[in-house]
Amino acid sequence: MRLLRYALLGALGLAYAANTTNGSRDSVKSTFSPPQHFRNVNLVRNINLEKSYARDTVNVVIENVSPQPQSEYYIAFDGSIQNIGGVEVRDKKDAEKGRFQVELVADPLPSTAGFYKVTFPTAVKAKEQLTLSITYFSISVLQPLPALINQNEKQYVSFDFSAYAPSAYTTLKQKTKLKLPTTDVPDATVVPKELNAENKLDPQKEAKTFTYGPYNEQSAGSERAVSVRYEYTHPLTHGRLLERDIEVSHWGGNIATEERHWLSNRGAALKDHFSRVKYQQAAYYNPPSNALKELRFPLPVGSIDAYFVDDIGNVSTSRFRANARESNLELKPRYPLFGNWNYSFKAGWSANLDRFLRKVKGSSHSYVLNVRFFEGPRQNEGVEYERVVTRIILPEGALDEILFYKTYFDTVGRTTLKLTAINLVDELRDRELIVTYDYPFLTSFRKPLTIFTALMLVFAASWVVGNLDVSIGKKQKAA
Repeated sequence: MRLLRYALLGALGLAYAANTTNGSRDSVKSTFSPPQHFRNVNLVRNINLEKSYARDTVNVVIENVSPQPQSEYYIAFDGSIQNIGGVEVRDKKDAEKGRFQVELVADPLPSTAGFYKVTFPTAVKAKEQLTLSITYFSISVLQPLPALINQNEKQYVSFDFSAYAPSAYTTLKQKTKLKLPTTDVPDATVVPKELNAENKLDPQKEAKTFTYGPYNEQSAGSERAVSVRYEYTHPLTHGRLLERDIEVSHWGGNIATEERHWLSNRGAALKDHFSRVKYQQAAYYNPPSNALKELRFPLPVGSIDAYFVDDIGNVSTSRFRANARESNLELKPRYPLFGNWNYSFKAGWSANLDRFLRKVKGSSHSYVLNVRFFEGPRQNEGVEYERVVTRIILPEGALDEILFYKTYFDTVGRTTLKLTAINLVDELRDRELIVTYDYPFLTSFRKPLTIFTALMLVFAASWVVGNLDVSIGKKQKAA
């Protein structure tokens, strides 16, 4: 099998997440210090907190301060790098260049320290400037405060960050903007106006936007710890694990998808026991609640035969709607998920293979499969995933094998590609995964020949058994 790896990485925008099962990741010691070849001339950091995870967009003008052309730029983060995912870097003034190559250069497993290295396709000359747009997501960073609330009480969450944007280089001028989902913000750390370049008291508030800065020159690694606490009465939906199988059948002209979810709500836990009466009453006057009550799966157009099963069995509280323009699967868990509650289930559906598979031009046996890397629910409040494992199960006999998966009437097993990613969010759910493989024409007859041979063996065995003489004693001759 030939995986178009750069197509996957580019589509997902994941520098650190996508890797094959047997892949390895180079790492260096967490004491690594990036060479000071660049400086940040002007930096604006925008943190979007409207969902259950943080989305950072950093627009920065960088300048090469070394005498030699440089093609490597390092990105630093505040907090734990283990929570970072979906790192994506572009040239803000030239979108045609696409995403730059990004890779992790310090292993986050033994340490929270580390950097991401950006490699430019063309080196930046001495004294030359380049404007970068850096986007990444931070999961598990919103903490409920207080940690315990009543069943119908408002939920507040706290977000900790640095008023000085984290950087591996000296930054001449910068500011940080927060976009909140509400104006109900009881607490926000105040920064003295003496530190502000315009002598203003931070944060500066405008509706749902809080601004820290601008600040004058700060050295590499400078931090100013601040926090903001705001009302967020929605579930903090966290996917501990998502396992996704995509099974391709040339013989049946079908592609079957199944996703197995292990979800939890990271929101504030209940002070008292859950009251079913209060929950039923809430259906009439809709009080504040951080419980996860339903999930919505937008499926590919043309999907059929959708199902929803949890650990107990089939769940009837689901609705599948499909037409020529859309296919939607709406699920209601067996019980509402309040803070610290867990729920595991699986959902599946099928579709016509022609929508996802095409032949390579000029070849009679090479194919290109184009599917989503992962799907899952799409919620207004967002969903974050700690780990996503996707398996592409190709027809038996597909060439250049990686793994094998056996099912009914398989002989040697099906060619399988397994990919594991970490720290994903639902904003990345529609990114494409492209796989090419060879499937010779004669190979397609392997399964029907196997079935035919099995049936012939059954008939032959039945005939032999039917003609056996199992009577006891000698036969009596006719008079």
